[in-house]
Amino acid sequence: MSFMKEFREFAMRGNVVDMAVGVIIGGAFGKIVSSLVADVVMPVLGVFTGGVDFKDLKWVLAEKVGETPEVAVNYGVFIQNIFDFIIVAFAIFMMVKGINKLKKPAVEEPKGPTQEELLAEIRDLLKK
Repeated sequence: MSFMKEFREFAMRGNVVDMAVGVIIGGAFGKIVSSLVADVVMPVLGVFTGGVDFKDLKWVLAEKVGETPEVAVNYGVFIQNIFDFIIVAFAIFMMVKGINKLKKPAVEEPKGPTQEELLAEIRDLLKK
């Protein structure tokens, strides 16, 4: 089997194509949620915290000296990324929950009598 034929069969499998579509949509969805957090949620949260912009929160370990940039721990960006994660996780949870509701529930077939019940019924009929 040639390399190209083998690669084409691999690339055209349903799972690979579905995964590629999921990655692309997930990337776009992540940008939307990041914008929601950065442009909507965090400013509102900043108002409630007295006008604090979380992106500017940091611990400066070493000040800028000449051409050497400052060294800082940007914990505000970390807080914003935590909010991103929570909102993305919640949105995905709600999406999966909605998709599961759209799926038709499996119809259980009514259970018939057990073998013992059938034998007891036959025994009773024979007694009559």
